[in-house]
Amino acid sequence: MSYFFPPKKSEKPDLSLFEEGITRDAPLGEKSWFRCGGCADMLYTPQDVAALSEFLKIWPVDEPLTIAGGLANTIVRDGGVRGVTVKLGKTFSSIAVMADKKHIRAGCGALNGSVAAAAVKAGIGGLEFLSGIPGTLGGAVAMNAGAYGTEMKDVLIGVEVITRQGTLKKLTADALQFSYRHAYIPEGSIVVSVLLRGQAEDYNTVKDRMTEIKQRRNDTQPIKEYTGGSTFANPGAEELRRCGLPEDMRAWQVVERVGGRGLQIGGAKMSEKHCNFMVNTGNASASDLENLGDELIRRAYDEFGLRLRWEIKRIGECEAQA
Repeated sequence: MSYFFPPKKSEKPDLSLFEEGITRDAPLGEKSWFRCGGCADMLYTPQDVAALSEFLKIWPVDEPLTIAGGLANTIVRDGGVRGVTVKLGKTFSSIAVMADKKHIRAGCGALNGSVAAAAVKAGIGGLEFLSGIPGTLGGAVAMNAGAYGTEMKDVLIGVEVITRQGTLKKLTADALQFSYRHAYIPEGSIVVSVLLRGQAEDYNTVKDRMTEIKQRRNDTQPIKEYTGGSTFANPGAEELRRCGLPEDMRAWQVVERVGGRGLQIGGAKMSEKHCNFMVNTGNASASDLENLGDELIRRAYDEFGLRLRWEIKRIGECEAQA
């Protein structure tokens, strides 16, 4: 004879101490760079590391928890996000230049462009590529973001994270096991601060490089529209070779080859300016955006046998709960 005992559901946590930072039915999609999508059942914006730690200690491990950064490269699905969504606010956006004028420590909520600007002002070179990456530093770490030949793995020394159990922990760059557009962050852990290295350089030299990056971005990307950055990651050389395509082919070239430039579904459209950028023309739903991306994935596979991989993160449920 055997018996099955279903897992015991955790008791509802007492959130009374955290109410100041909690918003229920929060319009999360409106906060994304795409400006569309559903609500978070509960949005928690902690005031500091200690509050975040205490919150994680009492939030049940069997309840959904989603980490949201600056929502620059995120589609919030129309059905919204269940459980709690943690979004780190302005108190996590500090930027400090170290005394040696070679290192910067910044909170994960700091905008990448602000970190780049602080580095330039301090005469620290090697971090100006961050001005070409939308969103916040925490998100850049999580996806090993890169631009103009440099990635986070090239400049990161280490991070501090809060684990799912609410413990503050330091991780080295090696522990993050960086690969193309990916970093290993222990499940449920939240990056709270980042230590970056650059090199001491002449202020004007660094400033000129960042000015050039900004100009290139302005000239080639639809930055004045509701967009989320690159839609698809660049395919690897081995996969391109297997599909009979040039090893240096970029994602935007694949999109263009399958008729993606200017392709539109509902209010979602692939930019005419840069066809690996998806834009909300003004009335797109999150489903429009995701369906457009999936259509291009289908076309690339049907035509070349190539599997395009989303670079944009998608969170939440496709359909609203009944």
